[in-house]
Amino acid sequence: MENDEIIFLQEKAKEIRRGIIEQVYKAQSGHPGGSLSVADILTVLYFKEMNIDEKRPKWEERDRLVLSKGHCSPALYSCLANKGYFEKEELQTFRKIESKLQGHPDMNKVPGVDMTSGSLGQGLSVANGMAISAKLDDKNYRVYCILGDGEIEEGQIWEAAMASNKYKLDNLCVIVDNNNLQIDGTIEEVMSSYPIDEKFRSFGFQVINIDGHDIDEIIKAFDVAKNVKEKPTCIIAKTTKGKGISFMQNQVGWHGKAPNEEQYKKAMEELGDEIYESRK
Repeated sequence: MENDEIIFLQEKAKEIRRGIIEQVYKAQSGHPGGSLSVADILTVLYFKEMNIDEKRPKWEERDRLVLSKGHCSPALYSCLANKGYFEKEELQTFRKIESKLQGHPDMNKVPGVDMTSGSLGQGLSVANGMAISAKLDDKNYRVYCILGDGEIEEGQIWEAAMASNKYKLDNLCVIVDNNNLQIDGTIEEVMSSYPIDEKFRSFGFQVINIDGHDIDEIIKAFDVAKNVKEKPTCIIAKTTKGKGISFMQNQVGWHGKAPNEEQYKKAMEELGDEIYESRK
C-alpha cells in the first residue's frame, strides 16, 4: 500500500473522530467509546474499500453497509458527512428533535444509510438478505456488516451465521469490533464470547484476525475477503474503546456518556482540531 494513501486515511480517521466528539458533545448524549473504536474500519470502508457514489445514495450497484451496532451512529454519520452525503454542519443536530441524525441510523431519513439499525443482534440477518438478493439478481455488490463483540451475545447472530454459511455468501464480509468492553464491563465479565475467531470458523466462515486500528492491516484483510469463494468472511478487529482520546481509551464508563466542556476541549486538542485551535 502506498504510504501517501495510508497517511490520507489516517488523517481522515482523525477527522472522523473529531466529528464523533463534536456530535456527542453538542447533543450531550450518545455513545463515544464504540464509535471511536470502529472509526478506522469505517474510514477504510468509505474512503477506500466500498464501491459507492455519494451523489447516488440509492444506486443499485453500490456496496452495502449494515452498522448492526447502531448505537455507534456518530461514527457512521461522521463518515457520511465527510464523504459528501450531506453537509458537515448537520452533524451539529445529532439527537436533536426533528433532526434526521438520531441516536440510531434511519435509512428512510439519512442519505447513505443502507439499513435502519440499533436493536442489537439483527444486523447480520439483514446483511444476509442483502447478500442473497445480490446473488439472486446476479449483482456484483458486496455487503459489509459491523457487529459489536458484546452484541454477538445475542442468539440471533448465530442463527444468522448458520444461514451465511448455508447460502455460501462469499459476497458478505462481517467485521467484529472487538474492543472487549460493553455497557456493564468487559466481555468476560458479562457473557464471554471468546474465542470469537474459533466460533465463527466453526460456523463455516473464513476468519481473519487484525489490529483494527492499523490501516494497512484493515486494507489487506478486505483484499483477502474479496478473494474468498463459496463462504462468508469474518474479520475480527482487535480495537480499543475510546481510541484516540487518552482519558476515554479502554474505559467502560465512556460507553454512553458525553464529555463536558473541559473534556471536549482536551479531546479535540488531542485529535489535532485546527479549526478548534483557531477559535481559542
